[in-house]
Amino acid sequence: MTADLLPPDEPAAPRLRATVLGAGSWGTTFAAVMADAGCDVTVWGRDEKTCRQIADEHRNEAYLPGVELPWRVTATTDVRAAVRGADVVAVAVPSQQARAVLEPLREVVGPRTVVVSLMKGVELSTDQRMSEVVAEALAIDASRVAVVSGPNLAREIARRQPTATVIASTSDETARLVARACASSYFRPYTNPDVVGVELCGAVKNVIALAVGISQGRGLGYNTMATVITRGLVEITRLGLALGADADTFPGLAGMGDLMATCASPDSRNHTLGGHIGRGMTLDEAIAATGGTAEGVKSCRSVLELATSLGVEMPITHAVVRVLHEGLPVDQLAPLLLARPHKAEGA
Repeated sequence: MTADLLPPDEPAAPRLRATVLGAGSWGTTFAAVMADAGCDVTVWGRDEKTCRQIADEHRNEAYLPGVELPWRVTATTDVRAAVRGADVVAVAVPSQQARAVLEPLREVVGPRTVVVSLMKGVELSTDQRMSEVVAEALAIDASRVAVVSGPNLAREIARRQPTATVIASTSDETARLVARACASSYFRPYTNPDVVGVELCGAVKNVIALAVGISQGRGLGYNTMATVITRGLVEITRLGLALGADADTFPGLAGMGDLMATCASPDSRNHTLGGHIGRGMTLDEAIAATGGTAEGVKSCRSVLELATSLGVEMPITHAVVRVLHEGLPVDQLAPLLLARPHKAEGA
């Protein structure tokens, strides 16, 4: 056991109290990050066995096998007890479940509590970004909501491999508080006021990673991967600019950085699920084989709906929707992506 996992010899000074809603790989990892940054952290999860293991043994073998969690991380299945009195509440539940989890907590979240979205998606029923869902579900002002997004693969961070991230909020005070709650020797946060751009990067990169995975599952190589990633960033940028995002966000950590990590890593669930589809599995089989939530499966439809409503063309996203949800054979994915009108690259 390393020294930073052990209780200090002297009583600690008053520190931030943080809660993470969601005991999956990213939620548990972010809990460890905040604990290493000096916070006292409570994880809420539905599974009693997982929560007991986190609290008693400082492990979460179901999602982070072999990783020892800091002693400041505990867990409970009582969501109201977990949230009550927290300075920071980070939400790491599947994006389509967020509203149902958060709405019953309106009266529990404190008047000064900051809420952090770790989710990457767009709500199916409303086409809202996750920060909008959080603010509406909890009936709080948008200035109390922050978004964390970047090249942040949970298993690498859980092993304390260095990375950087972006914390976006309309309030600089909120962003700086969240940065304080998670900054450590291996986790470097940068603040950014462009909530729209950062969230769209996080949502759409999952869809692009599905396309890359499907292509690689069919045996296509790095030329195809580079083409899909590069043109995928164009789609993300196009949609973001239509919604008023800052163009500088897209080549940064939350844009190209996260896109590269998600499209290239075998630890990416969206990339992994796409690979299963490319090798001939049905969607249900691929979801079961992936063993975790691949947000792009559901978000691709809401992203496409949002783009269509704005008159924004997103051919890669459209192709992924057709393969996953409309029965398009996977062999037709690559030709569909390339069967576009000839034009200048920047058009």
